[in-house]
Amino acid sequence: MNIDLLAKICKTPGAPGFEQKVRELVIKEVTPLVDEVEVDNMGNVYAIKRGKEGKKAMVGAHMDEIGFIVTHIDDKGFIRFHTLGGFDPKTLTAQRVLIHGKEDVIGVMASKPIHVMTPEERNKVAKISDYFIDTGLSKEEIEAKISIGDPITREREFIQMGNCVNSKSLDNRLAVFILIETLRNLKDKEVPYDVYGVFTVQEEVGIRGANVSSLKINPDFGFGLDTTIAFDLPGAAEHEKITRLGEGTAIKIMDAMTICDYRMVDFMKQTADQNKIKWQPEILTAGGTDTAGIQRMTQGGSIAGAVSIPTRHLHQVIEMADKDDIQGSIDLLTACLEELGNYDWSFK
Repeated sequence: MNIDLLAKICKTPGAPGFEQKVRELVIKEVTPLVDEVEVDNMGNVYAIKRGKEGKKAMVGAHMDEIGFIVTHIDDKGFIRFHTLGGFDPKTLTAQRVLIHGKEDVIGVMASKPIHVMTPEERNKVAKISDYFIDTGLSKEEIEAKISIGDPITREREFIQMGNCVNSKSLDNRLAVFILIETLRNLKDKEVPYDVYGVFTVQEEVGIRGANVSSLKINPDFGFGLDTTIAFDLPGAAEHEKITRLGEGTAIKIMDAMTICDYRMVDFMKQTADQNKIKWQPEILTAGGTDTAGIQRMTQGGSIAGAVSIPTRHLHQVIEMADKDDIQGSIDLLTACLEELGNYDWSFK
């Protein structure tokens, strides 16, 4: 496994709507692997490998990571912000961030010290509005580098822990890596249908890039590619765990925005079993992925499912995934794209 590439992808910034740097990295990686590369007006990247027949299969992996945007700089140089994507406010405490202006400026998420909180303040649930960013710079120094509207991402190193990787933004840079490696696997192979590997934008704020790219492609088959919750932690009831690390890649059955096509679910299960790929089912009762856009923003809909990567501590800066599950996701997606033409897709 190319851990160096995965680490580079995770470290490269790309808040929703500001995916320039990660997009540049993706284009560089996929260009030698496919027949064509396109970029649309929103910034979605289409890596296209031509197949033998006229049908089209789309795989969506979003490039953006949850982040923030600068909304105000006060007289002391402290920065206020708005979220881009979903955050649990308590996870922001004492975290470092990078503000991407004329140059990158490091800052820390700060709030009222516990020493001067009232008993009521200590016991209340934290709110996003309780936080501000401290860069250690004056208003004049900040304004020379940072403007209202500049994006902000989280700062955290990529490390390995046992058989796991640990980093910020595994959601969804794991999928970006998996799609690149899948296209690498397919480079010198024949596929039955045209494969559109789409690195989408703005998923974390509403699946916007996947909607647009699906309308452009009008795929017959669709695969979402994203992380999913692994709540295999102390205190979790069995029915809450969704998936477990190390138990294989996950085949999505449904989430809050998509009920996957039963034919695709069956095809993916059969393909995993025939290729001896370890897998587990995923039913996620909240949240959604690009799978929703791929399935619905298509004339007549597409036959859609999803490969999901079990991940602990989602939407925090310490997200964790098992390397065997990551490799299994590459293997399953590769096999599915190779074998799409070998299944009876009629309703039955």
